[in-house]
Amino acid sequence: MQPPSRRTFLALGLLLTGGALTACTDSPHRDPGSPAGDHNRPDPDEPVRRRALDATDALLAAYDALLPQAPQLQPLREDVARHRAALDTATPAPTPSPGTGTSGAGTPGATASTATTTAAVVPTTAALASLERQTAQARLADLGAASPPLARLLASVSAAGVLHAVALGDAAPAAAAAPAPSSSASPSASASTSASTSATASAAGPAAPFQDALGAEHAAVYGYGVVGARLTDDGQRTAARTSLAAHQARRDAWQRLLAGAGATPDPAAAGYQLPFPVGDAASAGRLAAHLETRLTTVYADLVAAVPTPQRPLAADALRDSALRARQWGAAPTAFPGLADTPAATGTPTP
Repeated sequence: MQPPSRRTFLALGLLLTGGALTACTDSPHRDPGSPAGDHNRPDPDEPVRRRALDATDALLAAYDALLPQAPQLQPLREDVARHRAALDTATPAPTPSPGTGTSGAGTPGATASTATTTAAVVPTTAALASLERQTAQARLADLGAASPPLARLLASVSAAGVLHAVALGDAAPAAAAAPAPSSSASPSASASTSASTSATASAAGPAAPFQDALGAEHAAVYGYGVVGARLTDDGQRTAARTSLAAHQARRDAWQRLLAGAGATPDPAAAGYQLPFPVGDAASAGRLAAHLETRLTTVYADLVAAVPTPQRPLAADALRDSALRARQWGAAPTAFPGLADTPAATGTPTP
């Protein structure tokens, strides 16, 4: 177990403006323990990366089919192009199309026939939203087969896909990254969190990463207490109560997981320093967005830090915080939770 000073720092890091929590900052495409010059060995991530690239090429072709009549989709298409660049170390990233609907044919792996086929399957914005969500879910199926850095990237790109689906009008509820089993679920605001967590409590592995996540949730619960006290609009106050309940449920889930694995869950600190003064509704909304954005970083790092059976839990938490960050007005990003730029892209994360 980590010393109290480090746990406190990790929890406070959620609220303080400086120092993003990025435990896995190496390239998402190379095992950080491998020799730098050993570039000729087969890449164990290649099958996973190939599946992710094929799915991304299909998305790019679908966007290109719709861009002529919906040029407002261009920013989302650019995000998808950046995802492709981050997932592929060997092939140049596709150039964002100018809205002509023809650039998909020039994208590596996306042929004219692929674009034509996808255009027939995805003729509307609603169908594209559905494809984004389905692709986001499919990426999570490979979390267990990927190296830790690639799993972290896949979880981030999957969360971005869900955000795209929502931006395109898809209001379907988010699906859990792992199927919910029938064993001893506890009541919570998130059924998928409760069921998945109780199923894996006996195999939590090293406790430290989950203690860090628990500390971050303790800080979020404290922060939302401040947020709720400053809001005056009934709709925002309802949203704050919903967010608070979700973080209390996630906190309780990590406590159950740790206790089930034989570890003692860390308690909350007596108080947490806020990143800026919160004296009115506007600053309260900014704090809520800040809390959720920090949590996306915590959970992206958790994906890479925990044993493979627990990666879906972290990916679910990353997605949920990314959705709430959007709800509270956080700036959009192509890579939710990744404060560092994926090394292979050569393109700054917005």
